Amino acid sequence: MKKLIILLIVIILLSFLGWQIYQNISFSSKSVNRRHKASPVAVEVKSIQKSTIHDIGFFTGTLKPRSQFRIAPKIAGRLEKLYLNIGDIVKQDQLIAVLDDDEYLQQVDQARAELEVAKANLEESRNALDISKLELERTIALRKKKIASESELDKARALYKTQKAKLKVASAKLLQKEASLKAAKIRLSYTQIRVPRGSSNGFRVVGERFVDEGAMLPPNAPIVSILDIGFLTAIIHVIERDYSMVKVGQDAIITTDAFPNKKFFGRIVRIAPLLKETSREARVEIEIPNPRGPLKPGMFVRVQIEFARHKNATIVPINSLVKRNGQQGVFIADIRQKKAFFIPVTLGITNGKFAEIVNPSLTGLVVRLGQHLLLDGSVIIVQENNSRYPIIEETDNKAVIQNKSSASGENQ
Repeated sequence: MKKLIILLIVIILLSFLGWQIYQNISFSSKSVNRRHKASPVAVEVKSIQKSTIHDIGFFTGTLKPRSQFRIAPKIAGRLEKLYLNIGDIVKQDQLIAVLDDDEYLQQVDQARAELEVAKANLEESRNALDISKLELERTIALRKKKIASESELDKARALYKTQKAKLKVASAKLLQKEASLKAAKIRLSYTQIRVPRGSSNGFRVVGERFVDEGAMLPPNAPIVSILDIGFLTAIIHVIERDYSMVKVGQDAIITTDAFPNKKFFGRIVRIAPLLKETSREARVEIEIPNPRGPLKPGMFVRVQIEFARHKNATIVPINSLVKRNGQQGVFIADIRQKKAFFIPVTLGITNGKFAEIVNPSLTGLVVRLGQHLLLDGSVIIVQENNSRYPIIEETDNKAVIQNKSSASGENQ
């Protein structure tokens, strides 16, 4: 019972102490508010203007060639001559390298000789067939006159059939030897390594050289790599928030440290249909014309993609936005009354510089410096020359809004 009484006394004391603290804080806040209302606040204002605002996503990525492949021999041999080096421009069917071809020339000569033998055998078989045919006709005539016997006639017929079969065999062997000669010529052609033919009419160059003249090469050992850099592909990755805003056909502006004062233009050609679970990013490919080849595969690039454009939008500085009682808004300066009034707003495109006011429609001057000290209806002091500074600082009178996104989690 005593413990219960003590507990109640403690609770009553704590409650009284808390009430006293609350009263002191409330009185202090009211005093501060009264001082705020009573004391003028020096502020800086900007004109609310109408302008075109752009929602632009910033990404980073890497350049890839349109196509890339390695040239390798189909046969083994010693590399006798290599005609290309790194950076050389190549064309379709251009000779790249030559292997030692003595063995393959010998095979072609042997196949050609065997073909001549097959042709001679075929001619011999044709002659033998003609002779057996004449013999059969003569035997048939003699048999009609009952000069030749039936067995002689059968023998002539069998000889004719045999020669006819031999002619077919000789013809087949001739075809076989012709095929062998073609195969030998094809193997000989493998000693001359050329750029493969294809549908690409791009700008092809040698990217890497893997061997030197005199090296013994096994089949499929790479000699050089060929890159098609007439068009390059910029590979970027977009996060889930930006994925729905990226569309095939959108234009992109590409910059790189190699050419800091130059812009390149591309177009989105492919968007991955999935986001990787590890990074929650999707692959996006941008095709960039590169006719003279200034851009190179492997370069680090920065990509700008315009997601939206709002014309005649109401623009205010981003630092003019404040929160009062959980509401986002701005302070509008009334120069005549020398007061600032808080207006809740609905925002559109925003970034680190500017913000679009969607609702309500605002005009006049907005407080952009000193607003954190203001309350609704606070008295303000405005510099006389302050209004000469425009809100839009770009030379083309356009506010560019940056969407803070980057490839692979890198910040711009």
